[in-house]
Amino acid sequence: MYPNTPSAQERELVLRLINGDENAFCELYSVYRNRLIYFAMKFLKSQNFAEDIFQDTFTIVWQGRKFINPDASFSAYLYTIMRNRILNTLRDLENEQQLKNNIFAQAIDANNNAEDITFSKDFMELVNHAMEKLTPRQREIFEMSRKKEMSHKEIAEVLGISVNTVQEHISTSLKAIRAYLQKNNGSYADLLLLLLIISAKLTY
Repeated sequence: MYPNTPSAQERELVLRLINGDENAFCELYSVYRNRLIYFAMKFLKSQNFAEDIFQDTFTIVWQGRKFINPDASFSAYLYTIMRNRILNTLRDLENEQQLKNNIFAQAIDANNNAEDITFSKDFMELVNHAMEKLTPRQREIFEMSRKKEMSHKEIAEVLGISVNTVQEHISTSLKAIRAYLQKNNGSYADLLLLLLIISAKLTY
């Protein structure tokens, strides 16, 4: 898949990268972007997941650049990181699905009618009422995250705010919704909130 040793040109780029040269980092990023995303998509079948993993990989590369061996295969180094990230993502997706299945099973055991405490009309009305208690900005960010499935970074770019601010708004919104559910459906408040969270893809 990749050579055992880097070419002279790539070795020079890696040496510059190790010394903190951002231009070298960008060049390596550009060289490997398409092939690594394609590699990830073969396993994940998702452009978004593949791009996220590629970004994570080069974040790891930059943060650990001083520990890179310039005489070893840089390709092998990248593909090893990508492979591990892919395996972790596949494991997380499997665990998320299992969690979702377990929660729905608990809901059925608790009430014998999953619709009564999951996504029935009454539940959605309860959630909508809870969201009405949020500030306009909190509601906007929460809906962008849950309904439009936008990442925190995408929301931050659209609204011109920091990612930390987006995360703070979502965290505050979840706390407010939980308090409302606790007040109006205390028996199942935590279960309802968890169902709300996992019903949409959590993106960062």
